[in-house]
Amino acid sequence: MAYPFQLGLQDAASPVMEELLQFHDHALMIVFLISSLVLYIITLMLTTKLTHTSTMDAQEVETIWTVLPAIILIMIALPSLRILYMMDEINNPSLTVKTMGHQWYWSYEYTDYEDLNFDSYMIPTSDLKPGELRLLEVDNRMVLPMQMTIRMLVSSEDVLHSWAVPSLGLKTDAIPGRLNQMTLTSTRPGLFYGQCSEICGSNHSFMPIVLELVPLENFEKWSASML
Repeated sequence: MAYPFQLGLQDAASPVMEELLQFHDHALMIVFLISSLVLYIITLMLTTKLTHTSTMDAQEVETIWTVLPAIILIMIALPSLRILYMMDEINNPSLTVKTMGHQWYWSYEYTDYEDLNFDSYMIPTSDLKPGELRLLEVDNRMVLPMQMTIRMLVSSEDVLHSWAVPSLGLKTDAIPGRLNQMTLTSTRPGLFYGQCSEICGSNHSFMPIVLELVPLENFEKWSASML
């Protein structure tokens, strides 16, 4: 999860988030190079009185500053489209979990099990134990197996919500009457925190999300204890 005064993104815990981090660095480097070039040209224009008229009116210069931005846009667009299609790809999910947004909590239903469903409320500050995080802990964590393809179905029963876990690269709107889906895959176990990322009312910031990703055998023990 994020820590105080953090400037960068959270550590990636899924293949999609790893690709998003690489694309972020790729685009940031392009922006840095363009900014440096523009600053260099502005500095030259302000510090020299010489003007090369044949260069200023040359057709080659106009061709370069037309073609070069097009090439840069293609270098940004192609990786972006690749990641976009990767995020929408769902191939033979091993587990399906339905998430419903409410005012002001989340409910989870494991559709592959008959009676495995529960609500997840934020733990009040007065009830927190030592070491627990304020405004981020919940009474019922969503436990999932790691290194498996999981399909998340997201919807809402009242207003617009948004189910988001930054370290996994997940963010999907929960819209009443509509069922959105996404793929969840984790490369390592751990606790992953998120929050409702939609301004859905006065208490929208009090809808935390806690994913506990564990090995498959631990998940089977947890699911047997919940049934």
